[in-house]
Amino acid sequence: MPRHAFTLEQANALLPHVRATFRRIRAGREAARRRADKIAVLHALWGDAAGEPDNPDYDELRAHERALARCGRAIDRLIGDRLIARGIRLPAGGLEHEMVDFPTTLEGRWVYLCWRAEEDRVAHYHEIEAGFAGRRPITTELGARFALVGDPALEDDSPLDF
Repeated sequence: MPRHAFTLEQANALLPHVRATFRRIRAGREAARRRADKIAVLHALWGDAAGEPDNPDYDELRAHERALARCGRAIDRLIGDRLIARGIRLPAGGLEHEMVDFPTTLEGRWVYLCWRAEEDRVAHYHEIEAGFAGRRPITTELGARFALVGDPALEDDSPLDF
């Protein structure tokens, strides 16, 4: 995927899409949790025999396992199709804490605009290596300097390597 440097306006415009994606991911995670709980009950009830084909609950167990796998694939597709494919980065802990990074440039270097679910808008950025702990507030003056046309970092269209 070629590099794309988001402007602050572009990142904020994508927030309704990101919020909707996280709602769908939460629903998928809850469905997966319910299936995992049912699998755990069957294993608690039957022990190792739960997975034996002659067990009376074998078909139910396998149905829950298949449904759990479908939930995982659906969540992976949501992340891939609705976030990653748009150039949005899901950092470590991003799924659990509903955080995303929007790659951008600032003064010739790549940085991330960062957002988490409880925030109304993208109001912070951080250096690539700094992570969430290194977040800095975006001032009005600074906000206009992200992803500037003619930024030397934008001339490199090689794949992201960070």
